[in-house]
Amino acid sequence: MDELIDEKQLSAARVSSWFVMIVALFITCLITANIIAVKLVSLYGFILPAAILIFPLSYIIGDVLTEVYGYRQARRVIWLGFFCNFITVVAIWIGQMLPSAAFWDGQASYERILGYAPRLLFASFLAYLVGEFSNAFVLAKIKIATKGRWLWLRTIGSTLIGQGLDSAIFITLAFVGTIPLNALFSAVVIQWLAKSLYEAVVTPLTYVVVAFLKRKEGLDVYDRDTKFNPFSWRS
Repeated sequence: MDELIDEKQLSAARVSSWFVMIVALFITCLITANIIAVKLVSLYGFILPAAILIFPLSYIIGDVLTEVYGYRQARRVIWLGFFCNFITVVAIWIGQMLPSAAFWDGQASYERILGYAPRLLFASFLAYLVGEFSNAFVLAKIKIATKGRWLWLRTIGSTLIGQGLDSAIFITLAFVGTIPLNALFSAVVIQWLAKSLYEAVVTPLTYVVVAFLKRKEGLDVYDRDTKFNPFSWRS
């Protein structure tokens, strides 16, 4: 009997390799984006953080997670991404505080590139949580309302809301009082449109990935009975 229980517990504990891969990609995109965001780039006359190249992928992967595995699993991954990012920030800060070797002359560069101001950290963490949870919530609700049709509507629609909130919260909290309000508003709109356009352009790829995972996993979750409290772990 004990052996049977152990086998059942082991079976329940197994996690799909595809799911693990998606989670790893999500967290990699998130942490990479936060590290490279310090560099500002000029694209067609618009000033944007270098993270624009990879951060939208976290929303696309978030769409895939919610669409295939449901809001419950997406919620866990969002929190996992948050804590992994927090560990990265703490490790970078500890590295900055440790005494430098006498021959190493890169301390100033380390602090300039990897150092985080508390205000920027707070803005980044809050924007991430609000944006990602809004994205997952909207996608799950639209999927139920449309009975699973029009995937493009829920991926783009959820991104418009999630990325809009993310951009508005981060830029406002990080830079209000330091740059003119018109420049602040312009920065929010430009980032929001750029990220949303990114989502729209890769929508055909999202279709391919979603169809592949649903076929491989035998899953197509509808969150009809899900409680959407972001702080709940199981409901």
